[in-house]
Amino acid sequence: MAARRSSAPNPHSLLLAAILLLVCSSLPPLAAAYRPGDIVPMLRSGQYHGSRSVWFDVVGRHCPAFAVNREVLMPIPKPTGFTGADPYKITFQIGHEKFHVPWLYVINRKTSEVPLIDFHLKYSGNDLLGVTAKVVDMPHHYVEIHPDIKKNFWDLQNWPKYVLVRYTWEEQSEIDVAGGFYVLFGSGLVLSFILAIYVLQSSQEKLTRYNSSIFICLWDSRVNNKRF
Repeated sequence: MAARRSSAPNPHSLLLAAILLLVCSSLPPLAAAYRPGDIVPMLRSGQYHGSRSVWFDVVGRHCPAFAVNREVLMPIPKPTGFTGADPYKITFQIGHEKFHVPWLYVINRKTSEVPLIDFHLKYSGNDLLGVTAKVVDMPHHYVEIHPDIKKNFWDLQNWPKYVLVRYTWEEQSEIDVAGGFYVLFGSGLVLSFILAIYVLQSSQEKLTRYNSSIFICLWDSRVNNKRF
């Protein structure tokens, strides 16, 4: 009597599928990868006297260029109901809304200096890791070279205002200790699970063959006894 075949999946196929899954999960997402010089998308919103604007796409030439240090003059539109009595602040979202920059005061900062928005961006390989920003005074040598910037900035009738934006990039090490630990831990769990299935299936197959052998021996013994 032939032993019934097990319907359990092939352990070698399960092991191969697990390895492919681990390899695919360790690959970086290609859709979020940047190359040096690529434009990093940016959104801007403003708030004046409790009234907040919607999010606007920043034009590409005013956005950060991946891994490229540069300075740009960004136009700031006139907010609704602006009188100059209250401060005007703006905020940004960078990298497909991946990072959010807190509110930055650009007008009525209790100083007579022209503001400069200083962005500090961190990256590793082809990925954007973090963004910070602060408002500082525009360097005096820049104001001396472009005296109209200060004059136009404080003219309440002259809009849009042009604010100097500086993008500074810092490269981080690609070695991610915490991330590597989680990958190894997850890989160990998956491989342990596959190994347990393999051992269990092998034990079941051996037990099935053993039971079949005993049954055949008992059947042959019974047949032989009947003959005699």
